[in-house]
Amino acid sequence: MIEARHLRVLRAVSATGSFSAAARELGCTQPAVSQQMKALESSAGTPLLIRTGREMRLTQAGEALVRHASGILAGLTAAEEEVAAIAGLRAGRVRLVSFPSGSSTLVPGALAALRAEHPGTRVSLVEAEPPRSVDLLRDGDCDIALAFRYGTSGGEWDDLVVRPLLTDRLIGLVPDGHRLADASSVSVGELADESWIAGCPRCRRQLVEVCEESGFTPRIDFATDDYPAVMGLVGAGLGVAVLPELAVESVRPKGARTVPVEPAIEREIVALTLPDLARVPAVAATLDQLSRAAAR
Repeated sequence: MIEARHLRVLRAVSATGSFSAAARELGCTQPAVSQQMKALESSAGTPLLIRTGREMRLTQAGEALVRHASGILAGLTAAEEEVAAIAGLRAGRVRLVSFPSGSSTLVPGALAALRAEHPGTRVSLVEAEPPRSVDLLRDGDCDIALAFRYGTSGGEWDDLVVRPLLTDRLIGLVPDGHRLADASSVSVGELADESWIAGCPRCRRQLVEVCEESGFTPRIDFATDDYPAVMGLVGAGLGVAVLPELAVESVRPKGARTVPVEPAIEREIVALTLPDLARVPAVAATLDQLSRAAAR
């Protein structure tokens, strides 16, 4: 019989390439990792790892087992949480991953309401931008991923439960005293000759696409995932930017003005989870509170 703890160890060995590195990641000893891998190979009835010096390489059987491990472990987690909630042993645990502007706007109100309604529910939060946050969800390293996308990316999340939260419009950010600072709206084409400050990789890619549709390639002089840094650079007169409204809402710009951009550029904000996890009471309650926070 294949045990879940052995699958977790195999996945760590596959990700790190060695027993010692997997032991560090899992917080155990190298001999313990070796023993569990021997037990797993015995249960599987076939070698799962090829040992080449200090590195480990998966056999074909090992690759197949790792491929199924995330779904198996997610299913086990869902089963444990649901049974515990039904039995009344505990309210549950939720591991949430969010992009930064979501962490500072949607998440606080949602988690405060969740704690008031279900004080026994424990929620942890780490930050990651999509697609990294979605990878964490699929790998079984979180229960809910707060994510966003521009337009409709066909098939990107077909294997996940998608809870739409809101549509976040992008707005322009220009320095005080800029020729367009008092404009009621601006087109992206009006900023063609400006120096640009770009945000996260996904937002940066969207910016380039929008600018190219307007007939120019933006000159990106600065790129940073940190929205306060973007606003600080704009406020210092070093360029212009296009940011989501959630980002501007979370940080008050100094020395900069917001200007509506036409035509509208929007991103869809969603909460994602796995189908098995969507039935876990604590996860479902957290999704509901995120929806309520987005509607306020």
